[in-house]
Amino acid sequence: MMALLLAAVLALVALLPGWFGGFPPGRLLGLAAGHAGLALAGVVPAALLGLALGVLVTRPSGRALRPAADAFAAAAQAVPPVVAVALAVPAMGFGWGPTILALLLYGIMPVLRATVAALEAVPPEARLAALALGYTPAGALREVELPLAWPLVLDGLRVALVLAVATAAVGALAGAATLGTPIVLGLQNQNQLLVLQGAAATAALAFAAEGLLLALAGYAAGRGGYAGGARGGRSSASPASSAGSAQSMKP
Repeated sequence: MMALLLAAVLALVALLPGWFGGFPPGRLLGLAAGHAGLALAGVVPAALLGLALGVLVTRPSGRALRPAADAFAAAAQAVPPVVAVALAVPAMGFGWGPTILALLLYGIMPVLRATVAALEAVPPEARLAALALGYTPAGALREVELPLAWPLVLDGLRVALVLAVATAAVGALAGAATLGTPIVLGLQNQNQLLVLQGAAATAALAFAAEGLLLALAGYAAGRGGYAGGARGGRSSASPASSAGSAQSMKP
């Protein structure tokens, strides 16, 4: 896969200078592990919040909240992560806290918009067929709508994850040990080699995250998981086929 190949090339670009006076490879790998953990700590709550808001504003009882949810997500993304980190430091102190907050705010919009678009693209006949077969609205959402919407939702999650990995480097400004640390040190000491290592390592981790997520999605689709069923459901859904799908899923 192209993303994983690019990740491998960039990882070599980041690690090789370590044997020629650059940032030591062992320390760089340690920073990469911390960077990945920090990105996940920020993107997981952002994904959960974006999914919850996306489901809420597509339900009849929550449609009136959609303008407010869109405005909240847009405002959260409009604040640059560096500014969010700087504003959070006085209240949260140095370390992971300010960076997690910035990543959370920055990751809500792609997940929210992907969830809304995906659920609105589900054929109405599929939901009606599920309700006709005796599902509750929550059951129809869980068993029919979300599986059909999953590929588009996954795209939003992928974007949020890549953004989190790429943006987590700013955590170095708040004292968090990330792949932004060599960049900050390089800028302070006018050492462009350190800047190159930090930037290449951050890009490698972002491409690796995207490649792994796409590989997992392909594996799930190959096993007949949500992705495969959803693509088929969106492309040729009809009341009869939706009813048949819902019947096959009904316990």
